Amino acid sequence: MSASSRMTVATHVLTWMAMVCPRRSDGIVTSDQIAVSVNTNPVVIRRILGSLRDAGLVVSQRGQGAGWRLARTPDLITLRDVYRAVEPEPFIALHAAPPNQECPVGRGIPPVLQEAYRRAQDSMTAELATVTVADVLKKTIA
Repeated sequence: MSASSRMTVATHVLTWMAMVCPRRSDGIVTSDQIAVSVNTNPVVIRRILGSLRDAGLVVSQRGQGAGWRLARTPDLITLRDVYRAVEPEPFIALHAAPPNQECPVGRGIPPVLQEAYRRAQDSMTAELATVTVADVLKKTIA
């Protein structure tokens, strides 16, 4: 089982857009252009951008001059926003199948772990809320 990199890729995408979009008269960039910075296939970028669009963080433009632009200024996009847009699954999941209910550990462990995982998730998302894409860009190019 490998860790998801969607959050990292999405943050890279938004940070790159925060740097490049203001330099363009129309503020529009393409998934092909973004993919060069991320060093991945544009299809991967389009999937991430779709999730970011659904969350209201980017806007797509069709037709001539098609592409993507930020829907908000970088100082109004937190890493919590990014996380929620691209990581719909819980931070840590319980068993895929319920454990043996005849075993005292199997019966009692799910609620204990759910509570611990919820607290960990809450702590992580609270921390992510303190960092904006503007912060990431500022530190990245420093």
